[in-house]
Amino acid sequence: MEKNQLYCGDNLTVQREYIKDESVDLINLDPPFNSRQEYNVLFAERDGTRSAWQIMALEETWEWSEDSRLAYEERVERGGRVSDAMRAFKTFLGTSDMTAYLAMMASRLAAWLNRLAESATEQNVEALHRP
Repeated sequence: MEKNQLYCGDNLTVQREYIKDESVDLINLDPPFNSRQEYNVLFAERDGTRSAWQIMALEETWEWSEDSRLAYEERVERGGRVSDAMRAFKTFLGTSDMTAYLAMMASRLAAWLNRLAESATEQNVEALHRP
């Protein structure tokens, strides 16, 4: 991983493909807010004027889809308390946009936490449990 590098994309994909486990010290999950908007990267011409060229950078729309179904199943199959919570959410909310959002966010947060836990040394673990 290069220093001062900005990655544009889904953090789950970026962390799996570009970020080394031992490089994670802090996790800040800043969730999208389902604004139902698409955000684009706008390009400029050489003279600084705005170009008509743009690419989609981020879509802030959460809907129950094949991707969210797969994210849900992946979390549930792992078992544990997060799995129990996801099952309860789906029972209560059904296959709604909110369930899709929770499944996608749970997958991302759990992936970061797992990587952080795996790369922690015994000394770091001990320090976390000191009063």
